[in-house]
Amino acid sequence: MNKILEIRNLSKSYGRKGYKTMVLQDISMDIYEGDFIAIMGPSGSGKTTLLNLLSTLDKPDRGEILLEGDNVIKMKNKKLSLIRRDKIGFIFQDYNLLDNMTLQDNIALPLTLNGVSPEKTIQKVQEKAVRFGLEAHLKKYPYQLSGGQKQRAASARALITNPRILFADEPTGALDSRSSRDLLCCLKAANEEGSATILMVTHDVYTASYAKQVYFLRDGQIQCRLNHRGNRKEFYEEIMQMLASMGGEQE
Repeated sequence: MNKILEIRNLSKSYGRKGYKTMVLQDISMDIYEGDFIAIMGPSGSGKTTLLNLLSTLDKPDRGEILLEGDNVIKMKNKKLSLIRRDKIGFIFQDYNLLDNMTLQDNIALPLTLNGVSPEKTIQKVQEKAVRFGLEAHLKKYPYQLSGGQKQRAASARALITNPRILFADEPTGALDSRSSRDLLCCLKAANEEGSATILMVTHDVYTASYAKQVYFLRDGQIQCRLNHRGNRKEFYEEIMQMLASMGGEQE
């Protein structure tokens, strides 16, 4: 199995000298092709900071992040931009769709910017629309869609370039329970059938129960990991028990 990300001794603090707050301390983990990982932990545990570092949106104080063997921390901005374009996908809580473009054009945008031919672009958009249940909505604009449809569209757009890893920041945070389930089923299918590698941050136990592994952060460190053993309801209960033992508010 190919190793996508290697994280070694990652640390991050905020503030000025003498007034620094340590957010992450010596985080090390490996992410392999086909993984579906959820990151959980109490408020202030460092979940979002870790996601921002791994997705190259921020830089650590020390440590290494190797994306398929390349240290992204040492990359110049031009190469880093290419890495983000070609190897990394993002799903944000607030969709980030362009209101003046149809759903089809929103999903196609990464390919259009990369100069992919119209014929191939349309083919790929159709494929992703089928996977995410959006075939009937491609000619609509974002304001005509529900929150769940918009988030599925954002996910389709993030995956259309076949990135090596997809980062999701609270992907179900703004969705109702039915829309959350629909999105998670689509992401699970993309992971299992399309080999998408996914790392998401979530405070929601139901959302985390769709992952294959859940890492728990507390006080900037990985406390433990749970592995999905095939039964999602049992995995849900395991996650609940672990969070209860850790204490703290989940945000």
